[in-house]
Formats: sequence, C-alpha cells, structure tokens
Amino acid sequence: MTTGKTKVKICGLATPDTMTAALEGGADFIGLVFYPPSPRHVEINVASYLAGFVPDHVERVGLFVDPDDILLEQVLNAVNLSMIQLHGKETPRRVDEIRQKFALPVMKAIAIETADDLKQAPLYEESADWLLFDAKGEKLPGGNGIAFDWKILENYQSTKPWMLAGGLTAENVGGALKILSPDAVDVSSGVESAPGVKDTDKIRAFLKAVKRA
Repeated sequence: MTTGKTKVKICGLATPDTMTAALEGGADFIGLVFYPPSPRHVEINVASYLAGFVPDHVERVGLFVDPDDILLEQVLNAVNLSMIQLHGKETPRRVDEIRQKFALPVMKAIAIETADDLKQAPLYEESADWLLFDAKGEKLPGGNGIAFDWKILENYQSTKPWMLAGGLTAENVGGALKILSPDAVDVSSGVESAPGVKDTDKIRAFLKAVKRA
C-alpha cells in the first residue's frame, strides 16, 4: 500500500488537443502507443511532434509489444521518451536487456484474470522499474476496456511502484481507489468516444475524479 497522491497516466494520445487536455488536467504520465494492430497506434513523426508539447516533469511513456531493438532504436532516436512500457510477453531477462541497452526506466505490464496471474509479479520486480496490472484481453494486450477483480491486488505488496489499469473510467476509478492504493492509475479506452478516439471532456473528467478520490 502507498500513501499520498495517486498519479495518473493517460495512454494512447494521438492529437494535440487531447494531449493538451491531459497536460492541462494534471496528468503525470502520457502514453504513446507504438503497436500497429492497436487503434491507438501513432506514427513516429506524429509522436515526435506530440512529445514536444510535454514538459519535463511529466513522464513520456512509449508503449511497445514484444519490440525488437530496431524498432526501439527508431522510436527513441526520434521521440523524446522518458520511459519504455512493455505490454507483451517479454521475459524478465528481455526486460532487463532493454533497460540496460536503452538506459531508460522500464514499466512491465502483467495481465491479470485470476489470483494465479499475480504470481508473475515478483519475477519482474528485479528487472522492471514499474509494474502495471491490466485485465487479460483476447484481441489486444491492453486497451480493451475491461476490468479485472481489483480485490486480487488487495494484499499485494511490491518492492516497485505500480499502476492499476483495465476498464477504468471517471465513474469507477473512485471505487477502485477505495479498495486499492496504487502509485498510479492508467486509462486509455475509458476516456474515448470510440476505439482510438480520445475525448477531451472524458480526459478532464477522469483526472478530476482521481483528484477527488
């Protein structure tokens, strides 16, 4: 359990107006998705432009799914990222390799459906700087708009900071934070009007809801 302000990550941003809404609303992390099957995928040149809006005190996170070094180099050479998020089936060894080679903090996503899935977490605590717990999805590794049973994490104690993700919205994030005390919450589909289409009003409402909670 943690104390203090719960930080917020708005993931899957792809336009200047939604980036502005996230920053003006007080987001602590912004996420740019580099995974073509996702409706939130952003081209490298666009991501470079958007990242230029982000002040240094806000973490600029690049989301990748089982990336090879070539893709990581292409993105990092063009986009001013401050953190790498791995949302695929990367092993602890691969997480450590990426962290060492690219000299950036790494966040590893862990898919949760049952309590047994939580057993993966300690395996990544040495290699990752952050952990992110997301609902297990069939179509995409994240951004599916589904939640898991938050009580699975109720007694979870981590040596690293962690984020809660999966089906969060302005309407339910307060309930999640009554059960859990994550270091941060991560939202993507919960602030959209359609898959991949961020809604500036929903972004602002989510940020306000976390502050109220």
